Amino acid sequence: MSNELIINSTQKGCRIALLKNKRLIEFHQEEDGNRFTVGDVYLGTVRKVVQGLNAAFIDVGFDKDAFLHYLDLGPQVQSLNKFTKLMLAKKNVGPMLTGFKHEPDIHKLGKIGQVLTRNQKVLVQVVKEPISTKGPRLSCELSIAGRYLVLVPFSKAVNVSKKITDSNERKRLSRLINSIKPENFGVIIRTVATGKEVKELDNDLQNLVDIWQQGMKNLRNAKPRQKVIGEVSRANSILRDVLNESFDSILVDDKKLMGEIKSYVRQIAPEKEKILKGYTGKAKIFEHFGIEKQLKASFGKSVTVSNGGYLVIDHTEALHVIDVNSGNKSNREEDQEATALTVNLEAAKEIARQLRLRDMGGIIVIDFIDMRRNENKKLLYKKMKEVMETDRSKHTILPLSKFGLMQITRQRVRPELNITTKEKCPSCGGTGTIGASIMIADQIENTVKYFFSKQNEKKLTLSLHPFLFSYFTKGPVSRQMKWYMKYLKWVTIIEDSSLGITEYSFFNENGELIQI
Repeated sequence: MSNELIINSTQKGCRIALLKNKRLIEFHQEEDGNRFTVGDVYLGTVRKVVQGLNAAFIDVGFDKDAFLHYLDLGPQVQSLNKFTKLMLAKKNVGPMLTGFKHEPDIHKLGKIGQVLTRNQKVLVQVVKEPISTKGPRLSCELSIAGRYLVLVPFSKAVNVSKKITDSNERKRLSRLINSIKPENFGVIIRTVATGKEVKELDNDLQNLVDIWQQGMKNLRNAKPRQKVIGEVSRANSILRDVLNESFDSILVDDKKLMGEIKSYVRQIAPEKEKILKGYTGKAKIFEHFGIEKQLKASFGKSVTVSNGGYLVIDHTEALHVIDVNSGNKSNREEDQEATALTVNLEAAKEIARQLRLRDMGGIIVIDFIDMRRNENKKLLYKKMKEVMETDRSKHTILPLSKFGLMQITRQRVRPELNITTKEKCPSCGGTGTIGASIMIADQIENTVKYFFSKQNEKKLTLSLHPFLFSYFTKGPVSRQMKWYMKYLKWVTIIEDSSLGITEYSFFNENGELIQI
């Protein structure tokens, strides 16, 4: 089984695709300047304390104030507030909390007004990105995630992931971390720490401590709304979480981005550095690996399931609804029950993929094809749990209800990824009629002439639809070759299925988009 991570640099940021056996299973988009990422720590200001909600609204610089509930304060919030106040006042207190005197834990059933007051400065961490009309959701239980460990300031506990079931390994890890962790810091040991030696764990812990120390240096001179600790980029956070899997290759199409990722991989997993490679192919990286086509096929309202059947996916503000249909599978099996079971089992695999691919969260209701036998319902429930095991987001799956519905809750920390798959005609603007599409070839011819004759460009790269690609490159003496014979300059032509048939783009020798 091959695992590949494909990273495409764009003008706005980067796109990240995780492939398993050449099939897209995860897709992420990261835009430059995107603020309020999960894990970021800000110095916020309390704008309003709402006793009825037992919550406060915090100004961290977003259009709408962020939400902080009493239950998200954490038991040690008074210690955090005391430390923040001392740091901002530039008192003689070190970032490592050595000798720091803790305040008593707050009561679980207390009131927000007992802890926070209006205009108070408070250190907060983003736990949910802004979604729809809501601002970010915050917590005062700060944590810094690494590859093997999570550092928790103002705590003393060492907790081991529940997924590590071997009691001897749990004791070994707990004893080991207790011996190396700093004073007044707690640690959560992640599942991937299983079997790791003290050197690897200590290196990871030191990296996290360094991040904390740098953040506290930033805090001393921080202004309200300022980011104090920034989470690593989306590409690096994915590498941190999934690099323990058997990756065959990581391909990046940008030198600068590759340098950043190489530096991060060298820091967290030096042995994996050799699988990181730069992509130098002529076709765009997503086009070369067939990712553009998979994106178009995977993000529509209707999604095809292998071996027949299809899904219809709808979503509202509150929940997502997935309807399973048999399609052309309906007459292949011996009876209706066998058909329903076969389609449902295949649909379960595709639904698990869609949840990861679109990063769907909240409540998901699935309307499977009705089955009468209880053993088949149990088999489907078991299959759904099995295919969801690789999902890194927290989730809960309930058995089929009397109405044949399955309910899933999946942690939602960022907006659902939505890619438009219906193409609006660039010429007609959706009216249904366009001018003669054959004229697009003449437009391209005239543009090439203008760039070579008037602007004296030395080299051009032309990106266009696959149909036009064939028109300009095929034949004994192609249009591309005729341009070379006429201008003595070469035009590199790249096919791009993400473009409409009447769309095209020209780039100069530096890779910059140029227009008339």
